[in-house]
Amino acid sequence: MLKSNYSGYRLEAGTDEAGRGCLSGPVVAAAVILPKDFSHPLLNDSKQLSEKNREILKPIIEEQAIAFAVSFIYQDEVDELNVLQASITGMHRAIDGLKIPPKFIIVDGNKFRNYKEIPHETIVKGDAKFLSIAAASVLAKTYRDAYMKKIHQEFTMYNWQKNKGYPTKEHRAAIREFGATIHHRKTFKLLPEQLKLKL
Repeated sequence: MLKSNYSGYRLEAGTDEAGRGCLSGPVVAAAVILPKDFSHPLLNDSKQLSEKNREILKPIIEEQAIAFAVSFIYQDEVDELNVLQASITGMHRAIDGLKIPPKFIIVDGNKFRNYKEIPHETIVKGDAKFLSIAAASVLAKTYRDAYMKKIHQEFTMYNWQKNKGYPTKEHRAAIREFGATIHHRKTFKLLPEQLKLKL
């Protein structure tokens, strides 16, 4: 059973990201403030949910949240910042986008930078413990998946509509055959034999 609150503050934002381990596409972060009485039987860590259930939850979270926001850190900025800093920057920008500022922030994982003067807590596997982080994980994942399906139309050979940019055998075989695209992260090891890759 996921908990509704960590800090005791009513305006507690949960934040999470999707796409850190991908070879292509953005890191997408989300922040969500849920009402105290929010509950939904499907809501869990987005990695534990089917794509269908994430799509069911997305409009419910958006309609019922006190505030939510999503931010995209595209591959060039991921390369520039490094993926950990890109994730934290994305979460900061998502919090920036909330129409109501939170009084406390709970963060999935164990790394974060102070956000303004607002206290925060990092929670390992927080997306499987707290509703607001789980909701943020669902939004980050659904927005990112929609983006990957969109750019798939331009580069169908990589099958991003299925692998979403993760380093699957199929994705790596396509990189080996066709090379890297503008959507690939240049600082990531795209192939085991990286030096042979035509960038």
